[in-house]
Amino acid sequence: MLSIEKIKNSAEILKDIIRTTDLIYSPGISNNNEIYLKAENLQVTGSFKVRGAYAKIARLSKEQKEKGIIACSAGNHAQGVALSAQKSNIKSTIFIPSTAPISKIEATRKYGANIELVDGVYDDAYKAACKFQKETGAEFIHPFDDEDVIAGQGTIALELIKQLPDTDAVIVPIGGGGLISGIAYTIKMLNPKCKVYGVQAEGAGSMFHSIKKNKREELQKVSTFADGTAVKIPGELTFDICQKYVDEIVTVSDDEIATAILTLMEKQKLVAEGAGALSVAAAMFDKLPINNKKVVCIVSGGNIDVNILSRVINRGLLKAGRLSDLTIEMLDKPGQLKEVSQIIADLGANVIRVRHNQGGEGTDINDCYLKISMETKNLEHLCQIKQALSKAGYKLLKDI
Repeated sequence: MLSIEKIKNSAEILKDIIRTTDLIYSPGISNNNEIYLKAENLQVTGSFKVRGAYAKIARLSKEQKEKGIIACSAGNHAQGVALSAQKSNIKSTIFIPSTAPISKIEATRKYGANIELVDGVYDDAYKAACKFQKETGAEFIHPFDDEDVIAGQGTIALELIKQLPDTDAVIVPIGGGGLISGIAYTIKMLNPKCKVYGVQAEGAGSMFHSIKKNKREELQKVSTFADGTAVKIPGELTFDICQKYVDEIVTVSDDEIATAILTLMEKQKLVAEGAGALSVAAAMFDKLPINNKKVVCIVSGGNIDVNILSRVINRGLLKAGRLSDLTIEMLDKPGQLKEVSQIIADLGANVIRVRHNQGGEGTDINDCYLKISMETKNLEHLCQIKQALSKAGYKLLKDI
């Protein structure tokens, strides 16, 4: 059974394996709250997952270890299991969905694991891993629905209680539910007044929907760049724990997650992956009742694929009003571009791209379209520019 004693024992098992991650005060995240970041993105392997993986593997018997271990993962649990197996001299086979970032796959391979790629998402890899386990008799290390794994993740709560004893609330990313189960159980046992909130991506809200319907709900599909939380159905054990100990679960959009990643990079110089930034997105976009509270956001991982990082940053800039596109309908005559550019420059924006198109069918012969891309300060700044252009007599179009 899950207990505080087991979680404390896990902390003892892990003391020479993991880092006690920093709790970073982050005033730039939200103006209405006192926000702290529990930086598990700076953990060994770049994610909290090594805590649960090693806590489980260390408790295996000699006979179980000799048969080898199997795991399935979108990447972070894979790295945690592979490193734990390497330190314990155990053969490991990891099933990874083909959609996982290449960086996570290669990092897992470098820890000495045998990699099996499976078409689809986490749940497809899970089915393949279960089949292989029956064929070989190797020990399956579940990424979240296991008491030993949950106890390992609960060690994060032991740390943050020591680091910030008067915490009002903790916000935790949710995929299958192992992380929030360990944290919520530990917090409610040791500091029951502290609220525990969960957050999922809108396109992968399996626990969110399951809790609302009071039963485990399997999604037909998941769609989010936060691959670490792309789980179709929560675990049986984690669902029960979340029902008992989690105060509320909310969702955030991919655009909001991207904005959180950008904010962490700019304000705190921290790199978070999509799943790792969920908690920060919930705090930034006022998804939870945490005004004027002392709040800890769990930044659960930093293993973002550099191949998509530029796209994520671009989406974050667009969401925050930092990159803006305007389409202006005007007469095709000399001086128009100069006047538009002057208005934009006088208001402090920077034009980075201009495209001029002659009018098409249904427009006057002398009409043209001017498409302008700009660097702006925020959404309010963009609104000021639009108002100034409209006041000068220019017609702004939504899109063409």
